[in-house]
Amino acid sequence: MKILISADMEGATGVTWPGDVLPGTPQWERCRGLFTSDVNAAAVGFFEGGADQVLVNEAHWSMRNLLLEDLDERVEMLTGRHKSLSMVEGVQHGDVDGIAFIGYHAGAGMEGVLAHTYLANQITGVWLNDVRASEGLLNAHVAAEYGVPVVLVTGDDLACEDALGYAPEALKVAVKDHVSRYAAVCRTPARTAADIRAAAREAARLAVRQEPQDAGPFTVAVEFDAEHLAMAVTVVPGVTRIGERKAAYTADTMYECIRTFKAVTTIASSAVEEQYG
Repeated sequence: MKILISADMEGATGVTWPGDVLPGTPQWERCRGLFTSDVNAAAVGFFEGGADQVLVNEAHWSMRNLLLEDLDERVEMLTGRHKSLSMVEGVQHGDVDGIAFIGYHAGAGMEGVLAHTYLANQITGVWLNDVRASEGLLNAHVAAEYGVPVVLVTGDDLACEDALGYAPEALKVAVKDHVSRYAAVCRTPARTAADIRAAAREAARLAVRQEPQDAGPFTVAVEFDAEHLAMAVTVVPGVTRIGERKAAYTADTMYECIRTFKAVTTIASSAVEEQYG
């Protein structure tokens, strides 16, 4: 049994504000250990549940945040940027039986600690086939296209609530409870590590490959906080402007869909000016 862990940081234990997750800050350096603890607990739990392999794909920001030296020696880690499927890289090779979303968060325009979708604040909403989408929902659809079920989700309580919509059977572990975008009631790392480990051990039984889902076509609409961003992203082939601050595109597969979404967010981020956005 092979498990892929997609590891994001905003939903990690103790993380509540931007300085906790922005590479290079003192708080980020501290929170790397908390993030690593969550991921390691999941990996150990999966091994205890029968997994033979656990591959961790770093999915946050620079994708160079986890402390490799603090992970269980059986774990392998994919680190660094510019991967074909970004946050779920590795799911496409036909050897993954289940995927876990560790440290996930709610989407742009939703309530949740550090809620966003790919870009920290330029995107105010994303919809997949008219359903408001988080990174979890988008990535779950990519995984389903390769027959890989989501078996475990961790994050704040609202991230877990969000996961009920895209992975109802998956185990969920809330490591903190949302108070505001930058505040939460946090559990200690000793407690969250134990909770995540136990949930992963149980979630391993759900790691059974399924028939790949061909549910396309997929239409994605993206709403930005400034009108010039909706205009800028139309340089991506197939992307059209559908409102003052909104653009959309349609793709036949989730593979194409998520790659186009990455192109859209890359163009949008490059069109942001320091002071005026």
